[in-house]
Amino acid sequence: MTEIHEPTLGYLLHDTTRLMRRRFDRIAGTSGLTRAQWQVLAVLWRDEGINQTAIADRLDLEPISVCRLVDRMETAGWVERRQDPTDRRARLVFMTEAARPAFTEMKALGSGIFDEMMAGFTEEERDQLMTLLKRCHANLTERNRGDADDGADAPVEASARGTAAKEAAG
Repeated sequence: MTEIHEPTLGYLLHDTTRLMRRRFDRIAGTSGLTRAQWQVLAVLWRDEGINQTAIADRLDLEPISVCRLVDRMETAGWVERRQDPTDRRARLVFMTEAARPAFTEMKALGSGIFDEMMAGFTEEERDQLMTLLKRCHANLTERNRGDADDGADAPVEASARGTAAKEAAG
């Protein structure tokens, strides 16, 4: 007899993100912006005037990939690079005025996809989900910051792995 396993939180988060990306790509295909370009603009919208290394860190991409992406976006007129006033070797990336309407459109598409995903949820359930996910995010952000301060990626302790495995199993 086949044993049915409940999906883990990690699987559900990953697969939900994958499905959201797929939906976004289908809807946004004619906008002139790729999802990767939209993600760069989203980073710049939150924290404009950062360098490419910071963009790469936030998107979990290799710096060379971001460099090529920003090159294409600069050629298309979506972003511009400016000299860092505090470091003559560095250049900062800014969203252009031409990119702002496209970014606003893509942001609206993202909100629409979020609404599709949350169909059937009450406002209270939506708020609760967001609150819980923000707490998960804060926990891992703090842990990753602590790992960076230690100079190493600290492994999960055996007792924590065992507890997580037991919880995942059911």
